[in-house]
Amino acid sequence: MLNKYFKPLSVTWWSGIVPLSVGMFVATANIHELQNIVTSINIMTNDTPASVMIIYGLTAIGLRGKDG
Repeated sequence: MLNKYFKPLSVTWWSGIVPLSVGMFVATANIHELQNIVTSINIMTNDTPASVMIIYGLTAIGLRGKDG
């Protein structure tokens, strides 16, 4: 079951894991106290909320897993 979703050679997997990771990092910004980096990420992503990035990442990984 793990290999169904973990496919590091797939571009779709990477296009899902990157926004998922960035969204989780931005969501926990107060824990990290790295506000300058979070501000840079917000500028690059046009102030996309962290929740949207996480949902997008999970959706892309899920679609890749469904594809096989």
